[in-house]
Amino acid sequence: MNIDYIPRGVCSRAFHIQVEDGTVQDVQVVGGCSGNLQGLSSLLRGMKVEEAVRRLEGIRCGGKLTSCPDQIAQAMKKAL
Repeated sequence: MNIDYIPRGVCSRAFHIQVEDGTVQDVQVVGGCSGNLQGLSSLLRGMKVEEAVRRLEGIRCGGKLTSCPDQIAQAMKKAL
């Protein structure tokens, strides 16, 4: 399953997530904090979607109500 998601309330402009058999295969982020998001993408590879959502959902960025990790969790919910 390929998930293309336009995040809201963050610097990133798009997420492209590949999920196979409930496991994250790849996460590509357009825009945002490059180094941090490359690291996050690397850590998510091989992780079960349920675990990724559990770990990322609700993370906030500064005074914002959301963050790139939280938005990635929202996108991954489409695979559940």
